[in-house]
Amino acid sequence: MSKGTGSQALLLSAAAIFVGALGIAWITHGTGVVKDDPKRHIAVPKTLTVPLSVQAAYNGEDIFFRYRWTSPKPGIFHDMLRFEGGKWVVQGRAVPGSQPQGLHEDRIAMMVDDGSVPEFSRYGGYITIGKGLAGFSDETDSKAIKEHSYLGKKLKQDEPTKYLPATRRDINDYLSVVPEDELKAQRAAGYFLDLWHWRAARSNPVKLSDDQIVGEARLSDAGKGPYTTNWDNGKKQPRLMFDAAKAGHTALKWDDIVSGKIAQDSQHALREDIAAPFDPAFAWKEGDTLPRRIIRASDGSRADIKVAGTALWADGSWDVMLRRKMDTGNRLDDKIFVDRGVYHVAFAVHRQATGGRWHYVSLPLTVGLGRDADINAVRFNGDEPKWDQTAKAVTLFYPGQVGWAHVNSAKHPGADKVRAGVPVKFRHGELELANYGIEMEFNDAIRRQWLLTMLAGLLLIAAFAVAMNATLKSGKGA
Repeated sequence: MSKGTGSQALLLSAAAIFVGALGIAWITHGTGVVKDDPKRHIAVPKTLTVPLSVQAAYNGEDIFFRYRWTSPKPGIFHDMLRFEGGKWVVQGRAVPGSQPQGLHEDRIAMMVDDGSVPEFSRYGGYITIGKGLAGFSDETDSKAIKEHSYLGKKLKQDEPTKYLPATRRDINDYLSVVPEDELKAQRAAGYFLDLWHWRAARSNPVKLSDDQIVGEARLSDAGKGPYTTNWDNGKKQPRLMFDAAKAGHTALKWDDIVSGKIAQDSQHALREDIAAPFDPAFAWKEGDTLPRRIIRASDGSRADIKVAGTALWADGSWDVMLRRKMDTGNRLDDKIFVDRGVYHVAFAVHRQATGGRWHYVSLPLTVGLGRDADINAVRFNGDEPKWDQTAKAVTLFYPGQVGWAHVNSAKHPGADKVRAGVPVKFRHGELELANYGIEMEFNDAIRRQWLLTMLAGLLLIAAFAVAMNATLKSGKGA
């Protein structure tokens, strides 16, 4: 073979490598790896941060919190029962991301600690996110939870919920619950988070906030909750319908619900005081709709948190004020507030028909009652505060699937800082945490894309080297 022929062969090889590398780059570039994947419980919101403003006040008897946040539409409905084809069909089951028919209520939640859960002041809600929680791609099998001697058999848990680290022998194993006597001792020592949980559909119509805790699971305080299920399993029909004489209608209209025509101040919630026993003989029409939740007055410790005034959505924002006794007397369920005390809090908001882990959360903040803190609770005289102090601006962010097991693992570059107790706010901002959360959701896909890009780069370098070599040889031959 002549030198010219050899050089031509090298140039052709270089061209083939170049075209191949260019092809890899073309195929992989711009296709994107951040894609919704319902099978893996992945749905990334377009908006990664949301503003929240918070105020607090107290009068020695009660403590008040006022929250305001943006929400494009008022999510005042939860799951519903629609009459179609002669049967009552559930509409609005939870899905990854936004429920397409808008059937998931807006909510605000606040976790409170008095210093008994030390990690909470540094890492906030991250400490409650154990491995395999509901909605995660590696969600723990619900059957295993139902069969668990404590979680399923005693607590009646049917899905993996939030919990605190010390309630498990292994933070990588949801089912590794410590013995029950140890859990009782933890609770008595205050090792739990008080969870204030206002729901636009399932508590607000009776002017209540749900009252819960986070310990070995997300549990409710003792007593009756503000909602129950409107379904008779034996008869396969609703238990209640609207009382037309009190509510002005027997059922809602499906088209009115999904089109947003039903006003917040209308009789849209199936409250016990405006309900009647379900009548299967009534002339039900296609599209008649009943709420799948019956709203009722709470009692016991679960009824401690009330809505002060009226919680309203207007002009794209919610304005919600909650009120609770500073000392409820329920020390195994609630954190007790005292004058001059400082407490740790973290917030979460659900909006745009999202449920489960598809919320926006805050980093931990402090609340001081007559003490300097991130949120200064102002003391006042009278029944309700004037709210003339400046509100605290809080940035909420989408957290993705980052949990306590991950941030303590070798996969997290800052794990050593977590073990050293360095607060998260000293190392990360809210938008950075949101982007990191997305990165972790797509870590495998991002790594695969990176490897393909690196391969394409190496091939291009090889093609350039071959071409240069062939050109130089060709020049020498000439």
